[in-house]
Amino acid sequence: MTLINWTALATLAALGLYLVMGVRVAGARRKYKIDAPATTGDPMFERHFRVQMNTLEWLPVFLAALWLCAFYWGDRIAAIAGAVWVVGRFFYMIGYVSDPRARRIGFLIQWLAVMFLMAGAAWGAIRAIMVTG
Repeated sequence: MTLINWTALATLAALGLYLVMGVRVAGARRKYKIDAPATTGDPMFERHFRVQMNTLEWLPVFLAALWLCAFYWGDRIAAIAGAVWVVGRFFYMIGYVSDPRARRIGFLIQWLAVMFLMAGAAWGAIRAIMVTG
């Protein structure tokens, strides 16, 4: 059995960051007095909410690409790209909350990480098909 411990840690880091975002949304709900199920109100609350929702939109793409890349290219390569994605999402979160225009660098970092993971997964699958028929 091939162990993929680093990829597992990258996955847990991504999920941990997502949980932190959820806590930040809950705190913003209290601070800005936005009762559930409302998702609009104070612009600062909306920034926290959009960070969490945008990250949720990216998680399926990221996680599938991460694990496929790990399968074809190995644990450490995928985990490094996964860590880059987490760092990018962290900068995205900090930037977006401070000023929505400041989210660009974080978005670019995470986008490049996902593109790397997807390209690695696609190339690995194509290469495996060519070798095994």
